[in-house]
Amino acid sequence: MTGTAAEPAAVAAVRVPRRRGTELALIVVAVLLSVYGYCDVGLARNGSVPPGAAGYGAGLGVLALLAHVAVRLRAPYADPLLLPIAVLLNGLGLVLIYRLDLETPGDRAAPTQLVWSTIGVGLFIGVVLFLRDHRVLKGYAYLSVVTALVLMIVPIFFPAVNGARIWIRIGGFSIQPGEFAKILLAVFFASYLAANRTALAYAGRTVWKFKRLQLPTGRVLGPIVAIWLLSVGVLVLERDLGTSLLFFGLFVVLLYVATGRTGWIAVGLLLAAVGAFAVGSLEPHVHGRVEDWLHPFASIEAGEGPNQLAQSLFAFAAGGMLGSGLGDGHSILIGFAAKSDFILATAGEELGLTGLTAIFLLYALLVERGFRAGLALRDPFGRLLAIGLASIVALQVFVIAGGVTGLIPLTGMAMPFLAQGGSSVVTNWIIVALLIRVSDSARAQPVPVPAAGSASGVAYQIEEGRA
Repeated sequence: MTGTAAEPAAVAAVRVPRRRGTELALIVVAVLLSVYGYCDVGLARNGSVPPGAAGYGAGLGVLALLAHVAVRLRAPYADPLLLPIAVLLNGLGLVLIYRLDLETPGDRAAPTQLVWSTIGVGLFIGVVLFLRDHRVLKGYAYLSVVTALVLMIVPIFFPAVNGARIWIRIGGFSIQPGEFAKILLAVFFASYLAANRTALAYAGRTVWKFKRLQLPTGRVLGPIVAIWLLSVGVLVLERDLGTSLLFFGLFVVLLYVATGRTGWIAVGLLLAAVGAFAVGSLEPHVHGRVEDWLHPFASIEAGEGPNQLAQSLFAFAAGGMLGSGLGDGHSILIGFAAKSDFILATAGEELGLTGLTAIFLLYALLVERGFRAGLALRDPFGRLLAIGLASIVALQVFVIAGGVTGLIPLTGMAMPFLAQGGSSVVTNWIIVALLIRVSDSARAQPVPVPAAGSASGVAYQIEEGRA
């Protein structure tokens, strides 16, 4: 790079540390905290360290180390916090599921969850090793959306599970295709909006303008209305409020990021409210969940005992500030969904508000680092992809946490990394792998910086990573 013909610009090649050592140290801390939690459960329940503690720690440690080696080899400039956060959340989820398994000896989920976690880490390593450039995904945008639509439609032809048609069950094997569809939709939305962001900014006349709030014309409302109808259709056919909110919310967030128009947020919230009200009033399963949300203690007043939401609220209340301690709670009274939809209630009761806050901060940090990686990129597709993937995690945490705490109606989604669910843990590891790939590209790209003492006043620094 040169300045004027007479005075070439100086070039500063200041190398910032890659932070792989920091990542490794944080991974060690994450594994040790998980093993400590596992041992704490055994001491609280049986007065002794569980016999499988060493094997659990070694297994989790080996998986984390292999993932770290893959990042060190193929994404050396990636954000050093993404992988340790995923390891800690996954490890804590295994601890909570193991703790609940002690209450249900005939239904142990922790070993199966460990197998799914292993598959998830394996796919994480595969994505990091073989996807050398995230921009390759842009060429598969329409294949991604077609595949996602197929994955969302297939469960409709299978029997409902707990009132919702979101599962494919064949023999003893079950999978939730919607978990994989969310990644494919993020790829499609990012590609579509990156290519059409100028047209969607509706620079022409607006339908309505109030101060800074601008609503788009009818001509450009087509895409958001189509996605709205799709989300409502999923809700009606699958009876799944959470998935509909996730898909629709993902599109609205990316649409706002691509265009910078607050009008899209207003239209999105309006359409989401209309769709949720209509289906919540007409569809019996969704209507029942809305009624439980509005009147969580109605079953107690009727003499039928507390329902799941009431038990969840009791668990949070019993946890107080510091919690009852791992292994000393009674959240198993919630029933069949204690290990999946309501696992956050176990964390709230046994770790208290303090532990619950720490978990939410981990999620917030994971989302923030994803946003940071996206905003640092110059290519629109990569920016939207990173923000979309991080938004998936944020939306899931909001929808699930809001449901089990009574903020919004309950959904059937799984808390990322924490809850029992093979499809969920696998897809979340893929999301982290894609964020690793994007952050590696973002942190290794050249960034113009002022050059002290340079005749032209500008030099270039190769930004190779920041903590």
